[in-house]
Amino acid sequence: MEDSGLAGRIAERSSLAGVDVDTVMAGALAAYVELLRRWSRRMNLTGLGTDDGGLDRLVVEPLVAARYLPGGAPVVVDVGSGGGSPAVPLKLASPGIGLRMVESKGRKAAFLREVVRQLGLEDVVVEACRYEELAGRAEWQESADIVTVRAVRLNERMLDDLLSLVRVGGALFLFQAAEGGDAWSNLSSSWRRRGRYPLVDSLGSQLIILDKSL
Repeated sequence: MEDSGLAGRIAERSSLAGVDVDTVMAGALAAYVELLRRWSRRMNLTGLGTDDGGLDRLVVEPLVAARYLPGGAPVVVDVGSGGGSPAVPLKLASPGIGLRMVESKGRKAAFLREVVRQLGLEDVVVEACRYEELAGRAEWQESADIVTVRAVRLNERMLDDLLSLVRVGGALFLFQAAEGGDAWSNLSSSWRRRGRYPLVDSLGSQLIILDKSL
């Protein structure tokens, strides 16, 4: 069962960032964080704790970023899903999305599958492989409306590889800390920068959105 105190803190932290979280969603987010905390005792899932800063990074940032998802039922591919953030909070905030989590490490992929099972998430697939493998599969070519990336060191080659996963008119969401570099500044001609959007003021974090134009 989720920690009711934790659910309350999540709702409070979200409210400070201008996001309203109802009791049901706060409970589901708390259940996710509890699973993450429990599994992290046995394996290295995340270096983040459940203090205010950790909750802001794990949960609040994705909730703010969910505002920028397109309407309808977009397919979101999260690369390097690790402990499940931003992917899981994005799914809880926008249940209609089709979520594909890509994680190359088997034990972390097992954790993600357990989160999907415990939370009863629908239309979610966990792929235990490297994103480069998916980029080479015909069924994944231009399959995503949105690709999300956090805590992955980006370079020009990776940006080009990710390009193949995104449909024309889709976008790449880059979650960056305040000190994040500008690996995206030297872009393929097919990427167009839409903008830079603040996430959590106290962290100075930001969301960079790049649109695929061709």
